[in-house]
Amino acid sequence: MLDPAPESSGRAGALSATLSSPAPDVRLLTVAGEVDTLTAPRLADGLTGLLDDERSTPVVDLADVSFLASSGLAVLIHAAHRATGQGRALHLVATSRAVTRPLEITGSDRLFEMHSGLEEVLTGGGSGPAPRGAD
Repeated sequence: MLDPAPESSGRAGALSATLSSPAPDVRLLTVAGEVDTLTAPRLADGLTGLLDDERSTPVVDLADVSFLASSGLAVLIHAAHRATGQGRALHLVATSRAVTRPLEITGSDRLFEMHSGLEEVLTGGGSGPAPRGAD
């Protein structure tokens, strides 16, 4: 299981990735910090752990991500393809422009079930794309 502590305490750009189960049929990867070339492998490890349980709904909470580089986007896209291959969708909670903008610009937001909050996933609502331009 992933350590909930940031990759490197006190380092600017540190990333934390924590797996949990907020509901019996939901696995949640909560990510906070900056996703760049140095931290994308940590995100990839977390996504692997998230998708290893094929019986649950996989959710990635990116609400506390302050930067998403192309390397992090590539990791997310790979995970979306893996989830699709398993016959399920990868759900993203994304509220900040730092995350939604790269997804929208590349069109990769269509690979995910987008949500503006975890509650939407848990209650089964809002499974369509997140509202455009939301910050």
